Amino acid sequence: MLLKGKKILITAGPTWVAIDQARVISNLASGETGLILADKFKKLGAKVTLLLGPGNFCRVGQTGIKVIRFKYFSELARLLDKTLKDCAYTAVIHAAAVADYQPKKIIQCKVSSQRKSWKINLVPTKKLISKLKIYQPDLFTVGFKFQPKANKEALLAKGNTLRRKENLNLVVANSNNHNGYQAYILDGLNKYGPFFNKTKMAIYLCKLLRNQL
Repeated sequence: MLLKGKKILITAGPTWVAIDQARVISNLASGETGLILADKFKKLGAKVTLLLGPGNFCRVGQTGIKVIRFKYFSELARLLDKTLKDCAYTAVIHAAAVADYQPKKIIQCKVSSQRKSWKINLVPTKKLISKLKIYQPDLFTVGFKFQPKANKEALLAKGNTLRRKENLNLVVANSNNHNGYQAYILDGLNKYGPFFNKTKMAIYLCKLLRNQL
C-alpha cells in the first residue's frame, strides 16, 4: 500500500450558519466527493480523518476512517484549528462547501413566522482555507473551487486564482455545466481532466497525491 501510514485529513459536506435559534442558511453540497476520497485513500493504506458536515450518510463509520461530525461553520473552524494543531498530517483535502457568509447578528430566539418580512444583514466568513498551513507550512494542501454553469475557461481561471491566492498544491475546479459534473485538477503547470464523474476525479486525485507525497 503506497500510502501506508500517511495521515490524510479530509473535510466534506455542507456547513450551516444560524440566523436564529431555529433556522439556518446552508448550501447544496452533498458530501459525496469527500466520502469517495476518504474511501479511496483508506484503500491505499492511509490513515484518514474525515470532518463531515450535516446530512444523512449511509457510509459513515467505515472501518479505518475516523469520522468527526460538525454542523456549523464555527464548529468546522474550531475542528480544523484543533486537529491541525494537535496532529501532523501529510495532506489536507478541503472539499467541504464552507459557508461564505453569515448573519452579522444572530437572533437569540425563534423569529415569529407571522412576520411579513425579514431582512438579514450578511457579512463574509473567515476563509478557513487560508489557515491550513499555519501549524505546518510544508503541508500538502488540496482545495476545491465550485463554479456553477461555468465554461472551461472560466472554471480553469477561477481554479488557478484560488490555487495562487491560497498557496495550494492542487485545486479541483468543478462545475455542473450542461447539467452534469465536470472537473479539472490543477497544479500550476498542468491541468488534468476533464472528469465527468466524482469517482473518476477522486481516483486520479489519489494517483497524483500518491506520486507526490
